[in-house]
Amino acid sequence: MWGISTHVTFDDVDPSKSEKFRDAPHRHPKASLDYSPLPLVTLRSVSMGALVSMGGLIFGYDTGQISGFLEMPNFLERFGQLQPDGVTYKFSNARTGLIVGLLSIGTLIGALVAAPIADRIGRRISVCLWSIVVSIGFIIQVSSDHSWVQIMIGRLVAGWGVGALSLLVPMYQAETAPPWIRGALVCTYQLFITLGIFLAACFNYGTYEHQRDNSGSWRIVIGLGWIWTAMLAGGILAFNETPRFDYRRGRVNEAKATLMKVYGAPENHYAVQIQLEEIESKLRAESQVKVGGIGGIIEMFKAPRMGYRIALGMILQMFQQLTGANYFFYYGTTIFEAVQINPFVTQMILNGINFGTTFIGLYLVEHYGRRVSLISGSIWMFICFMIFASVGHFMLDLQTPSNTPTAGVVLIVFACLFILGYATTWGPMVWTLIAEIYPSRYRAKAMALATASNWTWNFLIAFFTSFITTAIDFRYGYVFAACNVVAGFIVYFFVVEGQGRTLEEIDTMYIEHVSPMSSSKWKPPPPEEMARIRREAGTEVGTEAGSEVGVGAVLTPAGNNSSDDRDDDSKIERQHTEIA
Repeated sequence: MWGISTHVTFDDVDPSKSEKFRDAPHRHPKASLDYSPLPLVTLRSVSMGALVSMGGLIFGYDTGQISGFLEMPNFLERFGQLQPDGVTYKFSNARTGLIVGLLSIGTLIGALVAAPIADRIGRRISVCLWSIVVSIGFIIQVSSDHSWVQIMIGRLVAGWGVGALSLLVPMYQAETAPPWIRGALVCTYQLFITLGIFLAACFNYGTYEHQRDNSGSWRIVIGLGWIWTAMLAGGILAFNETPRFDYRRGRVNEAKATLMKVYGAPENHYAVQIQLEEIESKLRAESQVKVGGIGGIIEMFKAPRMGYRIALGMILQMFQQLTGANYFFYYGTTIFEAVQINPFVTQMILNGINFGTTFIGLYLVEHYGRRVSLISGSIWMFICFMIFASVGHFMLDLQTPSNTPTAGVVLIVFACLFILGYATTWGPMVWTLIAEIYPSRYRAKAMALATASNWTWNFLIAFFTSFITTAIDFRYGYVFAACNVVAGFIVYFFVVEGQGRTLEEIDTMYIEHVSPMSSSKWKPPPPEEMARIRREAGTEVGTEAGSEVGVGAVLTPAGNNSSDDRDDDSKIERQHTEIA
């Protein structure tokens, strides 16, 4: 019913089933390799995806908790400002913006710094070290007594680690995952972000109900974050380094062993051998162009279509923030306090929907593709925000919300519907896109810039939202509605479809200026032509004749092997590489 297969087959590259070598399959240079079907997912790939995605849970948890803190009596009394009546405490717009937004400034710094460190010491150790940095940020916050500046600095330090992990986690997954589940596996990062936000909402509600008048209402929630950082810092040490990093350091056997575990394949399997040859080919290309520092960044921008792709990645991450999702996640408790509905319960509902529906996104990304899903999500979120903003501004009694209970219910319903659209499309899929549109040679630096864009706009929304809503109330939603329209057009005109394709194929599509509108129907050129294209573009510098790596074979799930199925765009194509 769902069209989901449990295995991936290699019939199209098996010499014994090829028309050209049917009579003498042993003449094929890869005839001795194993072409047996592989499991679509393995225990190793699932556990790796879940453990590494704890970085997303830390991100979501730190993001989601602050919304509740802003309404907790003890937090207000310690860090808020006493009002003229001498009884109540409130945060000024500036103080609110700084406490909420300094996390994003920290994440911006962390995302930029993490790339060169990860290239030097490896992805695995980097994940462990940055998890410890997040823990230090939690310590600074928990030990705060009455200084709001200490809370702000603690969030800044935690942000360093969260930002670094937001770069490292998708990178680790993209460099390790099999191509046929790469999109879904990278999307688990966003899934765990939503889980973290949901857990923060639940813990906020629990401490608000049972520890409302003491510091446990917020200190307990922050302290529980150490569980996630400890799990990630310790758990990552049980996994191997990414195959690409190991190979670059000369640890070929370790790289091969990792691929065998994640793919669930024997040593001589076609999928393992082809991946190793691709990595080796890229390593040769990189070794012949050694430019570091500022020169390396300049050289990256001068590479074919890299300036275009860097700009595209940064714009996509910008619009992920401008969809308006964090308007609810950062200020949701305050928003629904205004309509006299239990804000902590409302946040649990919104965040529960956000978490639960992200599972749908894992299915959509590999079965309907990136473009259709993102454009549909933009339209959906535009409609939701138009209704949300109109009802909030024109129907809700802002002075006495209890006079318009129907309007309050409508606001919550369309907030939930918005979260449904976001969590299944723009939430997870943008992370997939930026993990796959860059060649490995520039991936760390380019992803760092794209991720930095995300955190820059994250901060701008976190800081200025309180000022904007004070000035224009719910009409703020019209701004996000317009941004969703623009985001949909950007995807339509500039993003190529990467569903089921290898990273090398996507690289070639951008180099060759493949039209995004027809990219889903693009067929890879012959292997020798693919090698020539990538060599001239700098991806395959100096590759020896006869060892060129190209893309010419199609990998399909078991049960979908007929030529008719492969030509039918409604079927799931699994792209893989073939040696010429």
